[in-house]
Amino acid sequence: MRSLRYSLFASVALLPCVAHAQSSVSLSEISVVATTPVGVASGSGAPSIPALQAPGGPALQVPDTTRLRGGALPLNKIPSTVESVTAADLNFDRATFNAVDTLARRVPGLNLSDSQGNNNRVDINYRGFQASPVTGVPQGLAVYQNGVRINEAFGDTVNLDLIPQVAINRIDVVTGNPVFGLNALGGAINIQMKNGFNWQGTEITALGGSDGRIAGSLQHGKMIGPWSIYFAGDGLNDRGWRFQSPSTIGRVYGDLGYRTPDSEFHLIGQMARTYFGAAAATPTDFTHVDPRAIFTYPQTTTTELGTIQLTGRVDISPTWDLSGNAYFRRFSQRYIDGNDSDFENCSRNSSFRGSLCFEDDGFTQAAGQSRNAFTNQFLMIGRGAPNGIPFTAGVPYGTLDVTKTEATGYGGSLQAANRDRVFGFNNSFVVGGSIDVANYGYKSSSTLGVINPDLSVTTNPLTAAYGTVPGLGTDFLRTAAALGIAPSSVTGSNLYMGLYATDTIDITDALSLTAGARLNFARIASQDQTGFSPDVTGTHYFNKINPVAGLTYRFSPAVNLYGGYSESNRAPTPLELACANPLRPCLLPNSLVADPPLKQVEGRTYEVGFRGALPNFYDGGLVNYKVGAFRTDLTNDILSLATPGNAARGYFVNVPGTRRQGVEVGLEYVSDWLSVYANYALIDATFQFTGTLSSPNNPQSVDGAINVVPGNKVPLIPDHQFKVGFDVEVLPRWRVGMAMQAFSSAYYRGDESNLNRKLPAYYVLNLNTSYRVDRNLELFGYVTNLTNNRYATFGTFFEPGLVANRYPVVDSRTTTLAQPLSIYGGIRYTFGEAPAPMAEPIVRKY
Repeated sequence: MRSLRYSLFASVALLPCVAHAQSSVSLSEISVVATTPVGVASGSGAPSIPALQAPGGPALQVPDTTRLRGGALPLNKIPSTVESVTAADLNFDRATFNAVDTLARRVPGLNLSDSQGNNNRVDINYRGFQASPVTGVPQGLAVYQNGVRINEAFGDTVNLDLIPQVAINRIDVVTGNPVFGLNALGGAINIQMKNGFNWQGTEITALGGSDGRIAGSLQHGKMIGPWSIYFAGDGLNDRGWRFQSPSTIGRVYGDLGYRTPDSEFHLIGQMARTYFGAAAATPTDFTHVDPRAIFTYPQTTTTELGTIQLTGRVDISPTWDLSGNAYFRRFSQRYIDGNDSDFENCSRNSSFRGSLCFEDDGFTQAAGQSRNAFTNQFLMIGRGAPNGIPFTAGVPYGTLDVTKTEATGYGGSLQAANRDRVFGFNNSFVVGGSIDVANYGYKSSSTLGVINPDLSVTTNPLTAAYGTVPGLGTDFLRTAAALGIAPSSVTGSNLYMGLYATDTIDITDALSLTAGARLNFARIASQDQTGFSPDVTGTHYFNKINPVAGLTYRFSPAVNLYGGYSESNRAPTPLELACANPLRPCLLPNSLVADPPLKQVEGRTYEVGFRGALPNFYDGGLVNYKVGAFRTDLTNDILSLATPGNAARGYFVNVPGTRRQGVEVGLEYVSDWLSVYANYALIDATFQFTGTLSSPNNPQSVDGAINVVPGNKVPLIPDHQFKVGFDVEVLPRWRVGMAMQAFSSAYYRGDESNLNRKLPAYYVLNLNTSYRVDRNLELFGYVTNLTNNRYATFGTFFEPGLVANRYPVVDSRTTTLAQPLSIYGGIRYTFGEAPAPMAEPIVRKY
């Protein structure tokens, strides 16, 4: 048998494929999935129901539906796709401290786009929909943590870098389910954290490696009678692989639990602080000279989070249970950005010739306005220069732009679930509601500076309007008419409410019908505090009822057919509502201006496929597989566009329609000593309208505009995605795994007309290995980008020319290259008896 193992390992190693680390497999459970954000099985982020083992045959499901709680259903009764990663999957990427890497490695149809140049803050693209930490990116995925929606209040941004990876128990990516509320256009990411009931022991991890990375984590879980405690903390510091791109992460998470035979409660707290530098793309002319190059800096992002949450579940009868949560969340983010500026000597038509003016190319004279009155609006003034700033020829002017976003959110959810039989049929009924309230404040200002030869932007004490960055509002710039550049200060509030009900009935032992709906209501109010942008002040209301219906048919444990239809919606964010006028554009994310009302985005999703599991396939192992197809049509999709003549500034606009459709295929084999997987996804993301969009720096644009026709591809979404991997026990205690991801080419952002060359296709290969010295001590290593492949996952355009009056830039393309070959190593020590790993469900992924 050992020779057979080595032979199989050698044959697999010859494949251009790679990896998933898993220490063991259990065939004693069948996976069920929480189909609502609220309520999971007792003490577990991955609820399950028992199974029986027939002599010499496969595991058989026990029809004990009373063991299921809340919205949990066996996977074979869910009429849509569910993709899952567990704590065991996350262990593969333990050296990254980044759960997003695991999602990208395992989930078909999910790729990452790195606009920031830091793999701790990347955009998730799933089926062509995004969840991003970057303010201004349209957010098409709803994200929940322990039942609480964590899309931030001001821009619906998602900051997964604030969650300690070591404390995550399970992540489910759920599609076609409007119960998850706003933003679930492409689906929802549902994160369940560990607690003292499902993880016990004490574990310390320490690691180091490339780019000066030093990191460590601690987790401790314990049960004391009906009580449980769990604590996790981790930290990371490195200098980054690009210039001026350090990362510092500190995160803590705690859970105090109490349960009885018919109830369970958890008090949860979390705090985090992260700091990242060099968050932007780089001109390709620079990266051809040095791949580590960046553009102007500083570009630092500092984020802080504090949250407290109470969750509970009570079984009020053998067939009814009530669950809910309440939370308080405090979020703060500060962004400092050194930028090139669009300043010039005031026009000859201006009364202020010889003073500093802002370029007026992106603006149009009002009816009846003289040319002199129009140009006079663009005189630059500051706190230290209320009558204008003298223009000096040859000075490479820049700006230090500072934004600060703060939000205080609170709310909760309440849900009831019933498992009574209806007309003799098994039935699962769920009804619930949620309310989320947030008060936010947003401030921004620009300070006049100069671009130094090293591309740093610093204040210039020789000008009358110089200032220091640390204080927002201490020094600022604006045009005389507050057009294009002006300080902003906005306060506001969001109120999101939802009511939902779903029912799944077993028409036969094999056929299940699901139907339901959710009502979403949103009220978004904002108030301008500066007097420069009175049109920002306003209150907007959005509401929609989103239905869901689907069927599943289980031919056998090996074949499960599913199909469904659902609708979804996304309300415009406060940022988008306040920045929707092309005549008064925003320096994203620095200024807020007038707000022609945007419409909400509405989606219609169709999905069909089949999936199954084949136990005892080889050497006692299990085969999981799936084949599925989907299509989502959006109306009034929201895009972010650059302004003609002022490409650094932008605005948001509705477009009539876009479409995401595709096919996903997955196959996985798991045994106690070997796991192998492969999956493929075709993602066809297209525009479905004819129109003109602004893209001033696109080399193929005409007067700053491009034409879009139905069938044009949505930028940054590769059509083809292929992922393969394996993990094998080479010797007792020694495991080796590899993982490869390959993606086809994609268009640059700003090339919605698809006229320019694409970002090239690429692949990336990662390696991991671990050796267990004894039951307490484990050594591990991790290598990213094993072949040191040079590729980019993000690209856009900018205005070429002479930078800092000394660096000629001809190519209008900018990219963020991926991290080169990096090597990490570390140790993990478990005190006392090593905690027994939670059993993995046999239907774990599909």
